[in-house]
Amino acid sequence: MDNAGKEFFHKRYSGLGWKITDKKPLHSLRVNTLKITAKELITRLEKLGVKLERIPFTKNGYYYESKFSLGAITEHLLGYYYIQEAGAQLPVEVLDPKTTDTVLDCCAAPGGKTTQLAQQMKNQGTIVSFELKPHRIPSILMNLERCGVTNTTVFQNNFAAAKGQYDKILLDAPCSGNYQLEEGWFEKRTIEDIQKSSEIQKRLLQDAVRLLKTGGTMVYSTCSLEPEENELNIQWAIENLPVRLEKVNLSIGEDGLTSVFGKKLHPDVALCKRLWPPEAFFIAKMVKL
Repeated sequence: MDNAGKEFFHKRYSGLGWKITDKKPLHSLRVNTLKITAKELITRLEKLGVKLERIPFTKNGYYYESKFSLGAITEHLLGYYYIQEAGAQLPVEVLDPKTTDTVLDCCAAPGGKTTQLAQQMKNQGTIVSFELKPHRIPSILMNLERCGVTNTTVFQNNFAAAKGQYDKILLDAPCSGNYQLEEGWFEKRTIEDIQKSSEIQKRLLQDAVRLLKTGGTMVYSTCSLEPEENELNIQWAIENLPVRLEKVNLSIGEDGLTSVFGKKLHPDVALCKRLWPPEAFFIAKMVKL
């Protein structure tokens, strides 16, 4: 097959100025400040022999090393932290919801970013959380309960059915993923899969912008490395939706690509952030006109 496999994607990423690395992301967690301070949690975990190191580009993130699963101890059950990759902590930080905001979380399962939204909002304001797949609802509800979230309503439905308009929207879009998240990814994924994801994401972008207040802010993010799901979708949004991009202010990552396989994109696409592995994330921030 000439549109899949490690060699195909290696050439593809090389054409974007990056080489595949086998470096794995470090284990990481986010301190849940709704329930505990970072200092208190560090003290508790270090007594158990867990090694912690502050993640310099997140507000509440720590890399950890542990000889046992941190998902099976009292501190986790009490909701003192959420096990979450470093890159996955960034979209909510970029959205920066305030305590007075009404926020829409479009594709919420398993609830990590929903709990982070509530944490950043200090359990104030309102979060409306949507998840389309029924079997994923229990994980959201469990995580909200565990983390002490009280400002969130969860709906099992397509978020396009949401009523009203929102100050802030998080669209952490379903995507084709990346090779670090799924064993055998190179053999399973084809360009056709990626293009199919891209078309779905465009519809999600269109629905999300419709629900955003004029002057409101939306963050679009994926864990995909593919331009079709990232920069090319943002190019499409600039051309077809009433939005303007804002700079994603992060101390990590590269500017969004403005030239993709010979195609020149709008210069504002550079305001996005592309994080290659091991973090592996794409983040765009936009305001509705």
